[in-house]
Amino acid sequence: MAHHDTHHDHGTGASHGTVRTYLTGFALCIVLTVIPFWLVMAGTLSKAATIAGVMIAATLQLFVQLHYFLHLDTSSAQRWNVIAIGFAAIIMALVIGGSMWIMWHLHMRMM
Repeated sequence: MAHHDTHHDHGTGASHGTVRTYLTGFALCIVLTVIPFWLVMAGTLSKAATIAGVMIAATLQLFVQLHYFLHLDTSSAQRWNVIAIGFAAIIMALVIGGSMWIMWHLHMRMM
């Protein structure tokens, strides 16, 4: 008789979240979405400070999602996950940096 274990993934180091961790991640994502929205809509800070606030919130939200929803951390058992976090950081830097570069040059050409 074959034993089928469909609920547990032994030996792969996979971790599964609880309802509490998912709700914590969800709440943090909501807060990290509302903060940039408020920064832009209020308009009380300078443009540079607003852009910096939005970029910081976006970076934090990426890492919140990687940790709480994808369960990636920096433990020695999850070396490939550390590589995935590094890859995500590089891609995010390229996308944000490239977008800022494009917007800056478009702004300069429209002046």
